Amino acid sequence: MLKVAALVGSIRKDSYNMKLTNFIKDRYKNHMDVRVIPIRELAHYDQDIEHEAPASVQNFKAQLSDADAFLIVTPEFNHSIPGVLKNALDWLSRGDKEMKGKPTFIAGATMGVLGTVRAQMHLRQILNSPGMSANVLPGNEILVGQIQHKVDEKGLITDQGTIDFIDGVVDEFLKFADKQYSSITIS
Repeated sequence: MLKVAALVGSIRKDSYNMKLTNFIKDRYKNHMDVRVIPIRELAHYDQDIEHEAPASVQNFKAQLSDADAFLIVTPEFNHSIPGVLKNALDWLSRGDKEMKGKPTFIAGATMGVLGTVRAQMHLRQILNSPGMSANVLPGNEILVGQIQHKVDEKGLITDQGTIDFIDGVVDEFLKFADKQYSSITIS
């Protein structure tokens, strides 16, 4: 089964982006093992300490050691990704470069109409940079606008059009990852 490390750029308690991540984790549990890797406690990236990284960074990177793929879920802050997510990606662009060559797909939810489209464009630039070199699923991203109208009181996505859209993107991602990892059973 494909082991997917999920990084969620929204750290607030009632985050719609975490709800989206949990939906993906639960809905596709027979196809991929999605593990949310916390980023809230990471030390700020500092080149002066990168070779003797703090325990928070060492623990973070250790949790990614067996990841086959990545899911990056971002809200949109000022037309970009949040600083906490950028910090995590900066740590991953150094040293072992854990995302290098790994299949990666992106998602985001917002209460606005555009569904994090600008943040995701910026995120693609970051993920394609030489330090990251993630293998980002081309032409597909999960953009969920007006999320507050598409979840129930428990935070579960209930809008069938949104569910169908997510199903299509995840299906494309599984095919994309399968081409890279022929030894992993993806059903």
